[in-house]
Amino acid sequence: MEFFVKSGNPEKQRSACIVVGVFEPRRLSHAGELLDEMSEGYLSTLLRRGDIEGKVGQVLFLHHVPNVLSERVLLVGCGKERELTETQYKQIITKTIATLNDTGSLEAICFLSELHIKGRDSYWAVRQAVEAAKDSLYSFDQFKTNKENTRRPLRKLTFNVPSRKDLTRAEQALQHALAVAQGSKVCKDLANMPPNICTPLYLSEQAKGLAERFQKIECEIIDTAQMQALQMNSYLAVAQGSKNPAYMSLIHYKGGKEEQKPIILIGKGLTFDSGGISLKPGEAMDEMKYDMGGAASVFGAMQALAALDLPINVIGILAGAENMPSGNAYRPGDILTTMSGQTVEVLNTDAEGRLVLCDVLTYVERFQPECVIDVATLTGACIIALGHNISALMTPHKGLANELLNASNQASDKAWQLPMDDEFQKQLDSPFADMANIGGRPAGSITAACFLSRFTKNYNWAHLDIAGTAWKSGANKGSTGRPVPLLTQFLINRSESDQNESHI
Repeated sequence: MEFFVKSGNPEKQRSACIVVGVFEPRRLSHAGELLDEMSEGYLSTLLRRGDIEGKVGQVLFLHHVPNVLSERVLLVGCGKERELTETQYKQIITKTIATLNDTGSLEAICFLSELHIKGRDSYWAVRQAVEAAKDSLYSFDQFKTNKENTRRPLRKLTFNVPSRKDLTRAEQALQHALAVAQGSKVCKDLANMPPNICTPLYLSEQAKGLAERFQKIECEIIDTAQMQALQMNSYLAVAQGSKNPAYMSLIHYKGGKEEQKPIILIGKGLTFDSGGISLKPGEAMDEMKYDMGGAASVFGAMQALAALDLPINVIGILAGAENMPSGNAYRPGDILTTMSGQTVEVLNTDAEGRLVLCDVLTYVERFQPECVIDVATLTGACIIALGHNISALMTPHKGLANELLNASNQASDKAWQLPMDDEFQKQLDSPFADMANIGGRPAGSITAACFLSRFTKNYNWAHLDIAGTAWKSGANKGSTGRPVPLLTQFLINRSESDQNESHI
């Protein structure tokens, strides 16, 4: 589907369908009022008759409204005008797309992007509308023999903005939204792929494919032999129980000046996590293919970054491995010597993500990074703390925390900062090694971040735990594509900041 933005009056639009809002109780939006005047009260008569109340998600499809140039008018319930939330706005857009698809409207002009949401402007409204629309149209049917196809799908959707002065920002919103939406799509495709296909090797092949598609991207693959030479013993211990060897895939995006320090994004890429010897329960274990959601989101963010051609240097790392039980698997009680030289007593082989990430965090020191952000479906404790709507952010660096929280707010991809006080570090004490790989049940997400922090002393670092937000369970289980919007917004902000500084 193609998306466009414009600024115009609803009564002058000639289209297959025009979409306007109705507020509770039975009150037309401004665009709806203009159409009502043109139709000599036809719409308001329907409202008085009670055909639509205006509750969120209600729709009323009208044909041949008197004097209106468009063939059809779609009235969409928007709830109470002064109480319209961001979540409701996205629900309204999703319902609109579904209705237009079901009714065979090939094109439409949508005035819902003019709705007022407190603290948000036209840029936000257009961007979120496009992203919500793309998300609602996503399906993963690569392995279905009978694919469901909409008979007459919506092909062109134009979002209207209040005035011509809003058009420049609206066009920028459209550009950003399409890049984020495509990044989210490739993230979902990767995370939804079955683990017999999506192995660490498969991740490396996807990274190579990205380099082939974009001129500013180069790819480097670190295999098991190279990791052994680098003494990445902790990373390799996690992978040693599987017949699928580990691969660390580096995606170098070179959009900035050569001397510019890179931003590094590290994604946990456990393409399947059985728990190893500390075997997980069988129920819902199939969903452990999503334990590479961090790597998938980094891959999606690198796709969006390249599509936007941002003038910065970024390295995305997909830390691919598979955690399986076997006669060769690592065990509880093992002591591992990490690439940094620090030793770790393994108390639970299902706390494997941090054992992979700690060696990658040491490896990236060679790039003298501007900052490092690791993204991981790391702890079930994160879901207990924040549920499925908010990602956990942990970092000792206040400035980086503010940047990421600001980006999460701008992108409507929510994150919340958890503390990392020194007191939590004591929970990782081990009588036999420098540290244990778990700190017990209390504050499990925080102690996991504290573990990682011990390998990040030489640069600014932040950790995003996306265990609750990267995946949805149930009948419609699958990847959410998060936090691609947050990461992409962070990179957009960084590129704009660098450009501003270069002109001072």
